Amino acid sequence: MTSEPAPISDAGRRALEQELADVRAERETVAATLRDPDTVGDRADEADELQRANELDRLDARISEITTRLGQAAEAGRPSTDRVGVGSTVTVRFADGSTEVFRIGELAEASDQTLVTADSPLGRALLGHSAGDSVHYDTPERRVTAVVVSLGTPPEGQG
Repeated sequence: MTSEPAPISDAGRRALEQELADVRAERETVAATLRDPDTVGDRADEADELQRANELDRLDARISEITTRLGQAAEAGRPSTDRVGVGSTVTVRFADGSTEVFRIGELAEASDQTLVTADSPLGRALLGHSAGDSVHYDTPERRVTAVVVSLGTPPEGQG
């Protein structure tokens, strides 16, 4: 996770909030299985207890990561309409004249065909650019050039 405040899309925020709820519930379940440290047990019990303690540490670390990211997103506010960033809606025109609208996100969502993750080739190419900028990125087939048409709501008749 990044250490600087960065906006997050509404869908990304909802996904992180759901994951946070799920991880907290899992943590409660694991914590409820831990024994009193004064209870006597055999080596197998000790190994099992150690494994659950390690799982608690892992869950606590993930809770901290998600909480930090959600706090950063709140601090950063809404995505910029001046430069492409996580959470931006971007209209892009390709060399063949076709125009498409994408959302830049952190997390892939199978149900959202307009989402481009920030770490994908197109996402990396678009980040930091403004309307009118040309971007280039590589696909397995070829190098692609595209122009950022606009940020924010797609222009009338597009999208």
